[in-house]
Amino acid sequence: MMNKKVLVCDDDEGILDMVSFVLEDSGFQVIAESNSLNVSGLIEKEKPDLLLLDLWMPVLSGDQVLKMLRSNPDTKDLPVIVISASTEGQKIAQEAGASAFIAKPFDIDQLINRVETILQ
Repeated sequence: MMNKKVLVCDDDEGILDMVSFVLEDSGFQVIAESNSLNVSGLIEKEKPDLLLLDLWMPVLSGDQVLKMLRSNPDTKDLPVIVISASTEGQKIAQEAGASAFIAKPFDIDQLINRVETILQ
């Protein structure tokens, strides 16, 4: 499990900090990014094992990012967990090709378990 790399993208700095801290605490290498426009470049450069992606973000929404990743042969199989407070979130995430969906506010243990399960 050790040294798996997780890219976290959320425009809410508080959530970004908390999730990064918790994942690092669980032994993951974390790349935190608040601007969704930078995600595809970071994936190319850092080659993360998993992407944790917020749905509602300015400029480029999570589902747009995800559709873009799924249409690219290099990233189409990248595990992506979508997190959102939206009631429609799960449906939108599934339609865009998410590997899993976690509703906000989420339980930290649930988040870690989901990440670990997908990365096994």
